[in-house]
Amino acid sequence: MAYFVYLMSNRPDGTLYIGVTNDLIRRGHEHRTNAVPGFTARYNLKRLVYFEEHSTAANAIQREKTLKHWTRAWKTDLIEKTNPNWKDLFDEIAS
Repeated sequence: MAYFVYLMSNRPDGTLYIGVTNDLIRRGHEHRTNAVPGFTARYNLKRLVYFEEHSTAANAIQREKTLKHWTRAWKTDLIEKTNPNWKDLFDEIAS
């Protein structure tokens, strides 16, 4: 089974949310439709701007915790290494 650490945003260089899931498509859809009330719904974070795959839940959770302690500049650099325009990656993974 695969586990994912992912970052959601509302726009380029906007508000960021970091999460972990074992089903990135389902979780992305939940964020996009505001199916679960909370931070992402409140700040309209519907754009999947970064994700990475891990082989164990423990590794994914540890990576999430690490990223949450990073500075904003480091998170921005991480996103922009693979997604410089902050485009929504959801359609690419959902098809």
